[in-house]
Amino acid sequence: MTTHGPVMPIWGCGGCGLPWPCPTRRRELRAEYADAPVSLALYLGSYLVQAAEDMPWTPAGVLHRRFLGWVRAADPSMPAVQQRSTATVPAEPSRAGPEQAR
Repeated sequence: MTTHGPVMPIWGCGGCGLPWPCPTRRRELRAEYADAPVSLALYLGSYLVQAAEDMPWTPAGVLHRRFLGWVRAADPSMPAVQQRSTATVPAEPSRAGPEQAR
């Protein structure tokens, strides 16, 4: 059991007083979830939701970076996700003649 748990509703670390999850707790979580990065993200995502409710004045991007932004960087073996292009590509004209397209 760690002493670096969250102190709610301020979301400080009970062990060192830094914003939770602190660097120590991040190391502990990385070790605990070494073989389950998706589970770690889900676990921290639930805390992100609670923190957003407790600290509605905090920008969502700040909370996201604090709770989830470091998780992916912790797993160098995980390949980067390629983003799909949102550009539209015109449809290729039908090779069948107009009479065959019906």
